[in-house]
Amino acid sequence: MLFFGSAFYRNRRFTAFAWIAFVFIGTLALGQQPTPAPARGKSGSAPIATASADPATPQAAHPSPPETQVPGIDSKTGTPLYETIQEDWSSLAIGTSRLEPEKPLVAPTEEQATFTRTLVRLQWRPGDPLDLWVLLPKGVKKPPVVLYLYGYDQDTGRFKNDRWAERVTAGGVAAVGFVSALSGHRFHDRPLKQWFVSELQESLGSTVHDVKFILDYLAERGDVDMTRVGMFGEGSGGTIAILAAAADSRIKAVDTLEPWGDWPEFLAKSAVVAQDPDHADYVKPDFLKRVAPLDPIKWLPELKVPVRIQQVKQGDSTPMEVKEAVASAAPKKSSIMRFETDSDMSDREGGGRLFDWIKDQLLAANAGSGNASVADGKTVQPQANGSSPSSQR
Repeated sequence: MLFFGSAFYRNRRFTAFAWIAFVFIGTLALGQQPTPAPARGKSGSAPIATASADPATPQAAHPSPPETQVPGIDSKTGTPLYETIQEDWSSLAIGTSRLEPEKPLVAPTEEQATFTRTLVRLQWRPGDPLDLWVLLPKGVKKPPVVLYLYGYDQDTGRFKNDRWAERVTAGGVAAVGFVSALSGHRFHDRPLKQWFVSELQESLGSTVHDVKFILDYLAERGDVDMTRVGMFGEGSGGTIAILAAAADSRIKAVDTLEPWGDWPEFLAKSAVVAQDPDHADYVKPDFLKRVAPLDPIKWLPELKVPVRIQQVKQGDSTPMEVKEAVASAAPKKSSIMRFETDSDMSDREGGGRLFDWIKDQLLAANAGSGNASVADGKTVQPQANGSSPSSQR
């Protein structure tokens, strides 16, 4: 479950070109123009030709906002749009960055038995539209809300999955899903030699800034309780959740699964990074200097909100040294859980239970305090009401 990305990267160069060839041949057979494949790492030097909305979205069931052309090149200067971005990725705050939100494009709302789902396209930087999936539980006025951000190798598919949607909205909590910068539908119009890790400062800094604008948009909507906001993140998404909570006090609880961090160790030893032929460049002093301000090890001790960190011992995406460093940096209001394998974790957290902890933090009138410690496969922070998980994954 957690380490599909690692297996994928072992055959990154072959897989990317095979994927492109498959899409090209298939679309020609259908008489359509080929849609560029999303980049999944360092697969070559050819640029991806055009931007596109998520092509997997079933248009009948999940209508998209009106198609907006996002050319990859500035028509006046001939400069790639991503090179025109003026943003301080070294800072968690927007600061001097020149990011101007455009008017949201909102698709028709989809009605389901227990929830509604709306696709919204947001944009505040050149050539980087973001698809935001807003899921609201029915019958609940201004519910608490959790932002969901998965790993860099994930796109928006799970947000369109009804079973996932039912689980995250069970118990009367809203869910908002999106993907990181340089991931999924947000990777386009760039050389394929670039990917999330090669541009790590940009990937992290941009997405932390995205969270601020997403929360601004949710506040403007007025249909969720902005005093009860949480964020769930897996892998690189867990890292961003920690950084976003340090940057924005509106986030009241953070739930992470295998978060990255401790950049000198991670970039030197992670199997995710090792598959890149240029991985040695990422432990050079200049690269490490650029990403140092975005290390969750630096920011975790500063958090004053409940934090949960879940780790799996038998996984090479996040080295054990990094797991130890992250656990040691966790603030006192933390629950740290360790599992031997993915299967062990699934046995405990399957059936929707994975989402219960952060829901309980937002739904509880008074969250428990407790002290951080490490346990094998069990939580170490008692809740004030002594409650058990309220729903099944």
